[in-house]
Amino acid sequence: MTENDVIMSVDIAEYPLMRRGKVRDVYDLGDTLLFVATDRISAFDVVMPNGIPDKGHVLTRMSLFWFDFLQKVVDNHLVAANVDDYPGDLHKYRSVLDGRSMIVTKAERVDVECIVRGYISGSMWKELVAAREHGSNVVHGFSFLADLRESEKLPETLFTPSTKNDEGHDENISFALMTDLVGEDTAGLCREKALAIYDRAAQYALSRGIIIADTKFEFGFREGRFLLIDEVLSPDSSRFWPRDQYRPGRSQPSFDKQPIRDYLDNLGWDRKPPAPVLPEEVVRACSERYRRAQQLLTEKR
Repeated sequence: MTENDVIMSVDIAEYPLMRRGKVRDVYDLGDTLLFVATDRISAFDVVMPNGIPDKGHVLTRMSLFWFDFLQKVVDNHLVAANVDDYPGDLHKYRSVLDGRSMIVTKAERVDVECIVRGYISGSMWKELVAAREHGSNVVHGFSFLADLRESEKLPETLFTPSTKNDEGHDENISFALMTDLVGEDTAGLCREKALAIYDRAAQYALSRGIIIADTKFEFGFREGRFLLIDEVLSPDSSRFWPRDQYRPGRSQPSFDKQPIRDYLDNLGWDRKPPAPVLPEEVVRACSERYRRAQQLLTEKR
């Protein structure tokens, strides 16, 4: 099996399938979980019928890189990523698991998306535009400058949590509401670590020619240890902009699935399942963006 073979799902008979998400198949190994990053891709919360070649490998490489890079900032849930270190009955699945899987420790998830924004874009920009139409520059307790433009760097990095919905849209919430949901100590720890992770990662990424406009993290607890979990700082969870093309006052070119969104918008699709099959050129454009981001951020020059 080559990296260009598209893997849409993984079937492992020896262990129960715990969850089949938009991207990952998660198997219960007992005290640990097996994460398998498939090549599935979603747009507007709907999984596309055809996948993106190499996407699962890209996501896994990036997460492994960042878990290592961020070790001094926060612990993470990684146990193993080499199939040789997996339970023996998984070795026969090597051709599928190699390079796109990891074994992680089970953790009690904090059920809030921890979003950090260094630049104003995406849903926060849309909410600010809507607020301005009613004469306000305040969104979720944050007061923005009256002349702040789309994609502009924020005067200070913001922690803007959202609800954690496994299906459908997440919703931005205030830090006060997050505190009500998960408790003051947990909310404060999430904010502290998320901001510290973003600061370290954003500085590094800038040196590699990428602006991390915003990103989201997930955290959990294992026997009292606070852990960074799930995947981290990939084009699926982050808005990566090429530094040399950055121009505030407009939307930015990005290393993500924008070619898919553009195609679907032009198609007039109603954003309800089933999704249309993506043409080869759109798949290729998306794959190239994912690979390029991974190369710039994780490969030695």
